Amino acid sequence: MAGRTDFAGLIGIAASIVQAPMVGPKAALAAAVSAAGGGGSLACAALTPEQVRAEVAAIRQATDAPFNLNFFCHRPPTPDADREATWRAALAPYYEEFGLDPAAPVSMANRAPFNEAMAELVAELRPRVVSFHFGLPAEALLRRVRDVGCLILSSATTVREARWLAEHGVDAVIAQGAEAGGHRGMFLTEAAASQVGTFALVPQIADAVAVPVIAAGGIADARGVAAAFALGASAVQVGTGFLRCPEAGISAPYRAALGAARDEDTVLTNVLTGRPARGLQTRVVRELGPVSPVAPAFPGAAVALQPLRTAAEARGSGDFSPLWSGQAIGLSREMPAAELTRLLAAAVPA
Repeated sequence: MAGRTDFAGLIGIAASIVQAPMVGPKAALAAAVSAAGGGGSLACAALTPEQVRAEVAAIRQATDAPFNLNFFCHRPPTPDADREATWRAALAPYYEEFGLDPAAPVSMANRAPFNEAMAELVAELRPRVVSFHFGLPAEALLRRVRDVGCLILSSATTVREARWLAEHGVDAVIAQGAEAGGHRGMFLTEAAASQVGTFALVPQIADAVAVPVIAAGGIADARGVAAAFALGASAVQVGTGFLRCPEAGISAPYRAALGAARDEDTVLTNVLTGRPARGLQTRVVRELGPVSPVAPAFPGAAVALQPLRTAAEARGSGDFSPLWSGQAIGLSREMPAAELTRLLAAAVPA
């Protein structure tokens, strides 16, 4: 299998276990995983440059081990006033229920794609790894990342996407199976219904590319790690499994929902952000989706939802929050991130 090479040696980590970058968890989780010998990751898509700088400082204060900074590289959508109005009309009954003013301005986290400012920041901070979701940024921006010595990863959901990434010079491909929680990394297809499962995708990508393959999706224990390596992966990426670690710092409603969830409780939905993503079936997902033809393109759907999310969370509810989760949620356990990293690493073949 072409993709089987020494990923841990390439990155300079002891264990071929990567913590998936997830919006919400920040420096504490990334630092704990990296310090335990794995690859900690910081999701930067919802952070300002100042916030990224502060989180990186916190990681480096805790450990000198390598870590990954992750960015989105989607194309901003073309404004669509009619679709936006239709979406707001669909949300109007909820606004009325919470006593919210639908005309009030909305303040929410950044969702801009990787840009010149972030490229400058990467050149300043020089993390060992920079990863991307939704393809790759423009070649000039990618060259700046490469020129400062960062290794580059990106997610593929099909063999065609994996080949495209390898042709464009990534150092490793993350094979994101349909089981994975969070946003689908699709960039050469919009066919969410035909996305491939992890254990069918990994060997096909491993056969197709000559760079290391990182298996992602549906892996939360030692059995999944062993299976991924048997199929040609040279590392695994775990997301949902780390969410229940105390270092993840997620909200109480989110933690409770993950603890109670079963394997059949996740769906692919576009209702929460405008792009297909796997998460738990919250009230808004059940009532408006899971897939809505009127949800504005990513990240537009989240804007009008933000006041509802804030109001519901203030009442201790995650009904309007993105409770991202993969299908292996039933295998996850509450434990410190370092302990989970070591348990998973023990299953990596010698």
